[in-house]
Amino acid sequence: MIRLVTVTLASLLAANVVAQTNPAAAYPNKPVRVVVAVAPGGGIDTAARILSEHVRQKLGQPFVMDNRGGAAGNVGAGLVFQSDPDGYTILASSLSPITITGLLRKNLKFDPAAFQPIVVMSRIPNVLVARQSLPVKSVKELLAYINANAGKANYASPGVGTAAYLSAELFMQITGTKLIHVPYKGTAPSLVDLVGGHVDLTFAQIAAIFPLYKGKRVKLLATATTERLEFIPEIPTLAEVGVRGAESYTWNAISAPPKTPAPIIAKLNAAYNGALNAPEVKARYRALYMSSGIGNLAEVRKFVKDETVRWGNVIRKAGLKPE
Repeated sequence: MIRLVTVTLASLLAANVVAQTNPAAAYPNKPVRVVVAVAPGGGIDTAARILSEHVRQKLGQPFVMDNRGGAAGNVGAGLVFQSDPDGYTILASSLSPITITGLLRKNLKFDPAAFQPIVVMSRIPNVLVARQSLPVKSVKELLAYINANAGKANYASPGVGTAAYLSAELFMQITGTKLIHVPYKGTAPSLVDLVGGHVDLTFAQIAAIFPLYKGKRVKLLATATTERLEFIPEIPTLAEVGVRGAESYTWNAISAPPKTPAPIIAKLNAAYNGALNAPEVKARYRALYMSSGIGNLAEVRKFVKDETVRWGNVIRKAGLKPE
């Protein structure tokens, strides 16, 4: 009996030492909270929920969605940033809170660059779309229309710093054109006014535009992708029509607070990477017109860094100041 107790205590002590030296060994041993930095619905929330079930199966604990929308994702981001860096509170967000929000907003309570990216959940192609009544049939004709209607031609977006806004700014910088910005409180109301003919243009996710395009309620002029999209092969890319360097995707990611141990980051990354490669996940992504994300941790970090630099340059060139 004494020998048994001694062996048991030794085993427990060894396990405790391993747990202390490798915090990922027992991780996770309770539910993980995924703070989704938007309201329910939409690309970020959808991708997080699709992947969470597969990650749960891999790691054996629930991944519970907690939607905390507000301030372009900064409410949720601030909450996660200040949480314990133990892997039990992670962030699902768009690009802004973990890249360029510091260039757009004053008095942030977190440092976007200090977040630790884990996985890019998905990349949704953006497209250039016009109201059905706009008297153009191509990007070439659109550029002529914009130049002929200086001070009148406009574009809609869900607000400064959003993918639609940044895409339009990049488009203007490359083409040397000027459009009036018409901000909205979300993608849905901006598309309502586009269909109604109250605004001229917008950049939007193909998932939102595809039904409107098929219903002939808007004109789809070009995709902001490197190659034509397989389900709309008739639509050229911006590069094909001479607007090179204007590629943009609405992407979203999972990130952890600063100082989260590297072994936990690696364990989460492996689980999410496995989910991205699951055939059923790929099938659901295709049905939603979503492109696969990035799972390799080194590639994730490089992608986020490159996007931070790229869109930061667009913001600075546009002369935007933090508000």
